[in-house]
Amino acid sequence: MTDRRGDPDPSRRARSLRDRLEGNLLTALAVVTSLTLVVAFYYPVGTVLIEAVVVDGAATLSVFAALLRDPFYFGELARLFAGESPLAVARALLSPDRRLGIVGFTAYQAGLSMVASVALGLPAAYLLARFEFRGRRTLRSLTIVPFVLPSIMIAVGFVATFGANGTLNAVLSALGLPPVELLFTLEAVVIAHAFYNAPLVARVTTAAWESVDARAVETARSLGAGPIRAFFDVVAPQVSPAVLTGAALTFVFTFGTFPIVLALGGFELATVEVFVYRLVRDLNYAEAAALAIVELAISLGVLLAYLRYEARNTVSARGARPLPRKSLRPAAPTPREVLPRVGLAAYAVAVAVLFLAPIASMVLASVTGGDGALTLEHYRFLVERQRTGAAFQVRPWPAVRNSLTFASAATLLALPMGVVVAVLTTRRYRGRKLVDAAAMAPLAVSGIVVGLGLLRGLVFGVEIAGWRVAATGAVAIVVAHAVAGYPFVVRTVAPGLEGLDRSLIESARALGASRARVIRDVELPLVWPGVVAGAAFAFAISIGEFTATVVLATGADAYTMPVAIERFIGRRLGPATAMGVVLLVVTGLSFVVIDRLGGETRGL
Repeated sequence: MTDRRGDPDPSRRARSLRDRLEGNLLTALAVVTSLTLVVAFYYPVGTVLIEAVVVDGAATLSVFAALLRDPFYFGELARLFAGESPLAVARALLSPDRRLGIVGFTAYQAGLSMVASVALGLPAAYLLARFEFRGRRTLRSLTIVPFVLPSIMIAVGFVATFGANGTLNAVLSALGLPPVELLFTLEAVVIAHAFYNAPLVARVTTAAWESVDARAVETARSLGAGPIRAFFDVVAPQVSPAVLTGAALTFVFTFGTFPIVLALGGFELATVEVFVYRLVRDLNYAEAAALAIVELAISLGVLLAYLRYEARNTVSARGARPLPRKSLRPAAPTPREVLPRVGLAAYAVAVAVLFLAPIASMVLASVTGGDGALTLEHYRFLVERQRTGAAFQVRPWPAVRNSLTFASAATLLALPMGVVVAVLTTRRYRGRKLVDAAAMAPLAVSGIVVGLGLLRGLVFGVEIAGWRVAATGAVAIVVAHAVAGYPFVVRTVAPGLEGLDRSLIESARALGASRARVIRDVELPLVWPGVVAGAAFAFAISIGEFTATVVLATGADAYTMPVAIERFIGRRLGPATAMGVVLLVVTGLSFVVIDRLGGETRGL
């Protein structure tokens, strides 16, 4: 249809213009996301790392070379970097008195933590994926809460449980058993890391186990395979990629550990991250940057290997019929029915000691006084501090308000960034893996480095075309939290996009829908549980983030609940435990509510 001047129908022109705008929307969102990452992550981190190669205005590798040749950092490998024979270095590494150095010890404790996390996470995945019981969904939602709890709060709980006068030794003394000394040992660090990362392993493995097609198992059984053979031939190959994913992420997270080691291990068991923090505190930025580059190279190497493995082992669950869950009550008193449940009961006891005892001890310490009597004194202290605290003192309500405000703002920033990156990394084009690795880099970069870069960049200000641009500490904290949270949005949304039926997308495109409209009307509704789960991750991680926040929370109006706990610890442990309980309630409720709204999802 045309008007009197022969022009096309105005409604058709408007529809054509809208289609062109929607067609360019994805490109525009990709450009905006890239610019946000450059400003919020790559530029601040780059300004810190460049100090390793630019000293007094001149480019040099002297600081980096000196670091590589220092046995304090690299142990016996430093001799290799100094030019000694590889055979001599290999013999030294195999000798009983070998030196690992800070980097070697960091990798060693990360490896031990990874093994412990997998060993503790797999039975939980088996329980959640193969058994049906009241509260299973809620328990599944809560499995990730330890992973997003602030480390400073868990350190308080571990001291209250495993300290010399802690809950565990009190129980052992009542039973007439000798006390145990766990604090400031490698075992304490590994146990604390397992507390954080075993639920992550359990969650990703549970999702994979629930995606195993029961028909494949039934086919194997009909061909004569026994239960064990069917498990190793059918179930294990589909579950093992998720186990290795959890192991790789655990290694990356524990390799860059900071607060747990500092609180439970001290400088005698210091990791690379602890020494980066120490060098920054001593204003030795060049050596700190060089050490951060080493940490970044190792973490990114593991992360890139994980991404390549994930890309090669993506399994679509479309049309799969999940394995039926069994009741926890044995159907018959046979060894085959009873033994697995006895093992799960023993595992539940171990989990109660490891996961519930630190939190329970912290809750108990918050309502007991020095004489062991029940009291609400510590909570009254928080109320009194809120009412009469000076401007420079930490008060509870501003900490809670700031945490919720920062978490909400960080989620609103991280969610669209993560969805856009998930869409970009699930399309087929040259360089897709490089884009994926670049987008996931925040997982491998030290929180101290990110916080320091934002402090010296956004907060102190930068000169742009003669104008000085600066941001408040609160804005920098939101940016840091969004950068830390959006990779988890990617990892929860991307698996759902990978598994979508491509015929649905092709049909929508054949009917004239633009690429952006297909994403909005077809793809996102189908992966909405993953989007909501990603929002839960971003929100909870922001509430519990401590490492970058403690660097950026320089003003009295920018501290969060984890920072408040750390400041209370330095003065009175009781109020710190009470504040920890408040943080525990806020974190747990927010995560469970958001996760239940989104339903169950694959991925993280």
